Amino acid sequence: MKCLGLLKLSKMATYQYKARDKQGKLVKGFMEAESRDSVAEKLKDIDYLPVSIFKIKKPAAWKTPFWKISLSELNMWTRQFAALQKAGVPILLSLKALEEEAGSSRLKEVTKIIHQDIEAGLGLSLALEKHSQVFDVLYVNMIKIGEANGTLDKSFAKLAELGEYRYQIQQQVKSAIRYPVMVVLAMTIGFTVVITWVIPRFSHIYSQFRGVLPLPTQVLLGINYLVVNFWWALLLGVFIFLFIFNRFRREKKGKFFWDKFKLRIPILGNLILKLNMSRFAHITGTLMASGVPLQTVLGLASEGTNNEVIIEAIEKIKQSVNQGKGLAEPMRASNLFPSIVLQMVSVGERGGKLDELLLFVSGYYDLQIKRTIEGLTSLIEPILIFILGLGVLFMALGIFLPMWDLIKIVRG
Repeated sequence: MKCLGLLKLSKMATYQYKARDKQGKLVKGFMEAESRDSVAEKLKDIDYLPVSIFKIKKPAAWKTPFWKISLSELNMWTRQFAALQKAGVPILLSLKALEEEAGSSRLKEVTKIIHQDIEAGLGLSLALEKHSQVFDVLYVNMIKIGEANGTLDKSFAKLAELGEYRYQIQQQVKSAIRYPVMVVLAMTIGFTVVITWVIPRFSHIYSQFRGVLPLPTQVLLGINYLVVNFWWALLLGVFIFLFIFNRFRREKKGKFFWDKFKLRIPILGNLILKLNMSRFAHITGTLMASGVPLQTVLGLASEGTNNEVIIEAIEKIKQSVNQGKGLAEPMRASNLFPSIVLQMVSVGERGGKLDELLLFVSGYYDLQIKRTIEGLTSLIEPILIFILGLGVLFMALGIFLPMWDLIKIVRG
């Protein structure tokens, strides 16, 4: 089963067709096009006589299990698929082998469903599209290009390269935030224990104290009263806030506002920008080196970015490319790229080595990301220690100040 014609990356409808070739043999397949007439024209261009053409609905999304498939598992699956395709193994046999070798039951189940869908006549990209929680838009569209050009092995190889690059960056970020998360978690647990277990045992003693309690003690008693008597209202308030925030973030304007806010956060915003820019340069350079047209590359790079501000900048770059203005000018107008990157892109356009220089830009960003993460760790550590010290001091004063006052009264 093969898809005919170059599959565009826009949101076109999917059609299933039956046609007869020159020998009268019945041929079945899927094609993405603007209309049924467009499908018929493309079939006639390759000397196929259309028998039936009908539009199919978008595949229903697969219900993702509670534990999602990890990026490392997906990268290994993709790398194995690339090797099997390079060796000339048919898709169904490749999927069967991948199902048997899958390291987890979740990945095995996904592979099995994809195998069944392709056996039922669905194209590979459409079968992958059903699992949007596993295969993102960039992944699916790369496979569409491979199906159209007969280069599935190269598409899977490039996806494996991009996935491994993404995993490497992800691990660097995780290692940087591991210590701050542990400190914050320890602070939260300690404060919770003091509020729910220590303070109630001292409250009886404090109630017999006729003087005015110190401010730290009053604050701790007030928090204890809220937690003990109105815990349900606090949980409900948090739930309502998260619900409203998620609804706001899912809307286009809300997501744009939130993504713009994230880029303005001190230190973290700079890191987020560098991570997205590095991925944009890596995707663009890698695909251009593979011979993918620049317009298609920019579309894929846009879909591989998870920040609406950067996506908007890429869309403006695409418009500039359509008008023949190149990349450097709209990149400069976006105010997102540093001067060294703009110079590299400008030189690459003039010298015809844009793909090489974009990969160099990606390496430049990777180095900047590493330095930013190292600086972030060294900066956050003393701040967290200072905050932790203040928290411990506040709780200690809240507990022991009244006791010292009681001792003075007893002595008096």
